[in-house]
Amino acid sequence: MDLAAQRQLLGVTAVGLWLALVVGGALLLRRRWPEQKEWSRKLVHIGSGAVVPLAWVFGIDRAIALAAALTATLLTSLNHRFRLLGAIEDVGRPSYGTIAYGASISLLLALFWPQQPAAVAAGVLVMALGDGMAGLLGAGFRSPGWNLWGQRKSLLGTATMATTSLAVLVGLAACVGTATGGASPTLSALVGIALVATLLEQVAVAGLDNFSVPVVTGLLWSTLSPAA
Repeated sequence: MDLAAQRQLLGVTAVGLWLALVVGGALLLRRRWPEQKEWSRKLVHIGSGAVVPLAWVFGIDRAIALAAALTATLLTSLNHRFRLLGAIEDVGRPSYGTIAYGASISLLLALFWPQQPAAVAAGVLVMALGDGMAGLLGAGFRSPGWNLWGQRKSLLGTATMATTSLAVLVGLAACVGTATGGASPTLSALVGIALVATLLEQVAVAGLDNFSVPVVTGLLWSTLSPAA
């Protein structure tokens, strides 16, 4: 086995072990705190975002990455239908969020991998960390809120989404510049992307923001990067 194949195998193994750890942690959370159904789901939501940086670091091929994302989307669809792993899906409300999340990652990979991995990472990490932390803090602490199409949104959750998204984008831009010397959107453009992502997160009917936020964020990153 040559070095390139070894690196691919190592990357796939690292991603698989990480996902197993995340799912295992979600199952333990559900067993320890069964009344907090959102915690285990958010752990999967946040933790799964790390697969794109891992795939980037190991240089996983487009065919492998896309096949893995499509397989994950299929598995989440089956889990949504049959509730095989309640720690991932059972949140007590109609939601296609896990399916939409997998579909968004698949689309971003199809559009940008491996030529623009930063665009894929931007979309996935904003959704994983921004939306994930907004859901946890917004639901865990009381603050003024409002309802949009049957979905409650809070001031704290929305502020968390905006600030975390911007922090993710700025951090990613810094990493891209340091590690590869590549071009990224300007700071003002990053602020605009974070605001757009925050507005899209407000429209969370049936969890479909899990598709709109990553895809639009990735598209904006690609479009607003000087090298695009």
